[in-house]
Amino acid sequence: MRIALIHALPVSIAPIEEAFERLWPEANTVNLTDDSLAGDLAAAGTLPPEMTDRFLALARYSASSGADAILFTCSAFGPCIEACAEDLAPLPVLKPNEALIEECAAIGGTSAHVGLLATFKQTLDTMPPEFTSAQPGFQLRTALATAALDALFAGDREGHDQAAAEVAAAELGDCDVIALAQFSLSPAAALVAEKTSKPVLTTPDTSVMKLRKMLG
Repeated sequence: MRIALIHALPVSIAPIEEAFERLWPEANTVNLTDDSLAGDLAAAGTLPPEMTDRFLALARYSASSGADAILFTCSAFGPCIEACAEDLAPLPVLKPNEALIEECAAIGGTSAHVGLLATFKQTLDTMPPEFTSAQPGFQLRTALATAALDALFAGDREGHDQAAAEVAAAELGDCDVIALAQFSLSPAAALVAEKTSKPVLTTPDTSVMKLRKMLG
């Protein structure tokens, strides 16, 4: 199977490749990155309508290159990815958090207290509505760890993980399950779990397992 991975940040590549290597090594992954997407979204403040056309171009290119499925790893662009899924149906096109939401419900139930930890501010504009739309009974609490993203961009992975875990412990410690919004957050999962004593789910692991179940 050829799985096209489309990224808005280069830091998302290593976590999803590691998850495939561990959970579905037989899959053939190819990476397509447009690192202007996140910067343009941050500059705009909210998701501009013309961003959908850029996502459609990336998805159509991946489909024309022989992809059996497409996984977007950029969690702040849900509406754009939904447009791609509609445009390319029946080709499987997954948002990064589809499987994450399903696993939160599997662990905590459909009325779970779900903690959503993000490092990119705009993710918390688009991702919570997806959670509550898919599972209206979720009691969702969000937390933003901007210092973690700053540390990551500075090359300080340890500082990133520590900052993420500290925010999770301070703001999400009484939730039933904690979901890490960014692919780049996944290496912090073990530390977040240690600091909070809660189940912690990542987008790479849940996405790979969903794709393997669908296609493998």
